[in-house]
Amino acid sequence: MTNGLRVNGTTGPKKAAKAAATTGKSARYYPADDVPKAKHSRSKKQNAPKVRGSFTPGTVCILLSGRFRGKRVVCLKALESGLLLVTGPYKINGVPLRRVNQAYVIGTSTKVDVSGVDVSSITDAYFARAAAKSADGEEGFFANDAAKPAVVSDQRKADQKKVDAAVLKAVEATPLLKNYLGSNFTLGKHDRPHKMAF
Repeated sequence: MTNGLRVNGTTGPKKAAKAAATTGKSARYYPADDVPKAKHSRSKKQNAPKVRGSFTPGTVCILLSGRFRGKRVVCLKALESGLLLVTGPYKINGVPLRRVNQAYVIGTSTKVDVSGVDVSSITDAYFARAAAKSADGEEGFFANDAAKPAVVSDQRKADQKKVDAAVLKAVEATPLLKNYLGSNFTLGKHDRPHKMAF
């Protein structure tokens, strides 16, 4: 009773203990510490990335960003991560075997026969960087201010030569294709990219 009014659903501790005894239920246990509950996971299984239909092995592509922007390269295959494996070839335009994001690439209608090129051993793991050994302590941290030159492994050099040898054969078989790959893609003041047919 509160000021002559009865409030439904409220019971004191004596009534709660009596009700628990009559129903045969044991008193509820409440842990002293907060036990974290497992949260519902919303992560879904990632599907394999989609590769645009214009990127087939042997397609000549134009790189739009990065160190080699404006270069024309030959697409060798699409990797599991959705990135494209491309090569210059290195001898023609200086672009080595590398992965590029297909969002920053234009596929052209020019094709090169790369059926004789074996790139089955080159995967995403092939491009994984080795963990650098850092010197311990403050002195070692401040002593390494100078930038270290990138060291290309002998394995990479051998793979580059092997792949490029097969690609160069196909390139040299087509007239003017070597000059086309060696030239950079540029846009002038009055060029209209949306009206161009690549």
